[in-house]
This record gives sequence, structure tokens and C-alpha cells, in this order.
Amino acid sequence: METVPGGQLHSGRMITIVDYGSGNLRSVQKAFERLGAEALVTSDPETVAAADRVVLPGVGAFGDAMRALHDRHLVEPLVAHIRADKPFFGICMGLQLLFEAGREGGRHEGLGVLAGEVVRFDLPERFKVPHMGWNTVRWCDGRGPRDADGWYYFVHSYRALPKDAAVVAAVTDYGGEFCSAVARGRLFATQFHPEKSQATGLRLLGAFLDA
Repeated sequence: METVPGGQLHSGRMITIVDYGSGNLRSVQKAFERLGAEALVTSDPETVAAADRVVLPGVGAFGDAMRALHDRHLVEPLVAHIRADKPFFGICMGLQLLFEAGREGGRHEGLGVLAGEVVRFDLPERFKVPHMGWNTVRWCDGRGPRDADGWYYFVHSYRALPKDAAVVAAVTDYGGEFCSAVARGRLFATQFHPEKSQATGLRLLGAFLDA
């Protein structure tokens, strides 16, 4: 097996990756497998309800994603998992869906576990939307952002506006700072894609396996 950051493997750890037709499931699964974990991709609500660690990835439109979660009866087990403070990792759309609403093509209700909404970037013309490619992340510790920690891969046109500043775990500068990660208890979610962010991303996924 390939060397991983820090050389630590997490054999025996089981990750449940929620499949609601969102796209980038295999790359997320492969990243966890590289770390030595067993990663199950499933759309079965009972399996999600029984999971120890849940990952909610995703790309696409907010409203479509919420409809898919409802159609597959996945909303209730996801919310119950988070409210029980069991380890949860959201990626890209998986971060956005945590909020009360998304403003893509109208207003669509989200999972509502974090206060706030998701809106489109409103930037000067020199900034392309979607925000796509590598950018730095500055982690927060309750006293504001710290220094940047490596480069991470982004692909998104919308950003979260949390009402509670205490949940903001990281910020990124793209025509101004925006929230690029959130954390509360054992919930953690990133706007960027750790599974596509090489060694820095794998370190984050490894930390989740230890949560």
C-alpha cells in the first residue's frame, strides 16, 4: 500500500459514505481506503442510521441534492446521527446542506443543523465563478483565523453564511474571506475537497478516522 502522511494506517475503521446520486463517491472512498479504512458507499437509510462514522460528499445543485436525500429517506438518519454527536464529515455540497437554506434557483430548505444559508458568490468580474482550483485555508481557533495551512482543492459557485461565528473552522480568501470549513462537536465539514487535496487532504481525513 502507498505511504500515507505520517505513515499511519487506520485498519479496522469503518466509514459509511452516503450515496444520494451526488457524483464524486469513488474518489472519496479511495481516499479513505488509502488510509487503511473500510469505506462503504450506501443509499440505505438503515445502514446510515447504524453507522459509527458518516461522510456526506456531494457536488451539484442544492435543491436537487435535498430532493434526492428526501426521496431516499436519508434526511432523518443523517440529522439523527449529527444530533447524537457521532463523527460526521461533510464535503463540498455536504457542508452546504447542513444549513437552513440554499439560494440556488430559489430558496430550498436544507438539513437545518446549522443556522445560516448558502448563497452564490457576488464578486467583481476579475474573479471567476465557480471558484475552481487550489487555494489556501486559514484555520480558526475561536480567536480568529490562524496562519494558512497548505493548499486545498475547491470547485464551487456558492458559499455558506453561518449565523454563528463559533462554527466557522476555517476561512479562505477569494475576493474576500468566506467560510471554507465548519465544526461543532464531532461534526466537521469542508467546502473544499480533501479527497482531491493530496497530502494535506489526507491528513484531515485521517484526523476524522481518529475522531
